[in-house]
Amino acid sequence: MLKKTLFPSLVFLLFFSCQKTESVRQPVNKKEIADSAVATFQKKLYKTQIDSVFNQYNFNGSVAVFKDTIELYRRNNGFANFENKTEINDSTIFSIASISKQFTAVLILLQMEQGKLDLNDKASKYIKDFQKKEYENITIQQLLNHNSGLNNFGEKLLFKSGSGFNYSNDGFNALGKIVETVSGKSFDDNMLELLKKAGMKNSSTGTAFQGEKFAQTYVGNSKTQKKVENMPKRLGNKEIGIPAGGVLSTIDDLHTWNNALYSGKIIKTESLKKFMAKSTERHHPILGTMGYGLGIMMNNNKPVSYFHSGYVKGAPSLNIYYPKTKTSVIILSNIADEEKGKSASFRPHIKIKEVADILENIN
Repeated sequence: MLKKTLFPSLVFLLFFSCQKTESVRQPVNKKEIADSAVATFQKKLYKTQIDSVFNQYNFNGSVAVFKDTIELYRRNNGFANFENKTEINDSTIFSIASISKQFTAVLILLQMEQGKLDLNDKASKYIKDFQKKEYENITIQQLLNHNSGLNNFGEKLLFKSGSGFNYSNDGFNALGKIVETVSGKSFDDNMLELLKKAGMKNSSTGTAFQGEKFAQTYVGNSKTQKKVENMPKRLGNKEIGIPAGGVLSTIDDLHTWNNALYSGKIIKTESLKKFMAKSTERHHPILGTMGYGLGIMMNNNKPVSYFHSGYVKGAPSLNIYYPKTKTSVIILSNIADEEKGKSASFRPHIKIKEVADILENIN
């Protein structure tokens, strides 16, 4: 009887001990544990540092940091509409101003991939207005990296094409016309197709927008502000232009864009290399000296990053991507105190970029 009772017990004990041994032998994923610890550490640092920026400047807008698909930080503060006190939230749509230029550059590269143009082509081949002696040798590449000498269209060139740098909205609006000419479709249609391809469900252009979640733009501060009239339709006016500064987007959509663009899901690898390659240098009045590619800026020093600022009246913005860690830092706002100067409106953006640069350098 003893043997009969003992046998099942031994089987049970052997089974249990095997199970225990197996669980002990499971390999420990040290990298996963380390990555998790780093992410937790970064979350705490970003929260401490960026919350401090929000508090110091009473920042009215949205800021988020993502490491690939992981959200490290997000905060919304203030009003999308000061008149009716509509608060900014995750679905608030902002004017992203000159961040739009990278979208226009990608549209040109997509046309290039289809064999409809070459970056070394002269713009005069596609735009009748450029068929005048002073403008006839300006190339598409020179419009993309602000190397054309063009300032405002119709004026004398500031320097011989290809020999300097001058940031020109008119140059990017000319690129928009080239996209229309070679595609046979309006620029809005081209842009909306690109946004859809990238998976940006809540983005549009100032002239095509029909939604209700747009953050109205203001000049002033949290206590006293004046609404900028006719937004976002005014982005299509000649002094701005949709190709130069007319895209509307959200924090999440720009995160989606960064991940899709830099992982090669929108343009081919060779096109992406052209887009990211430093081809000239820009002396930014607020952010300092940096490299410039095709509608995108980059740090001259470490950490490697690709970014673009944007400003239309009342809407300072900054979108940064760090390829080494696949980190996006996105800063959007809908109010600017112009009496203090444009640089004052970008102080929160600069502080946050400094924090992100430091954290990237210790990765």
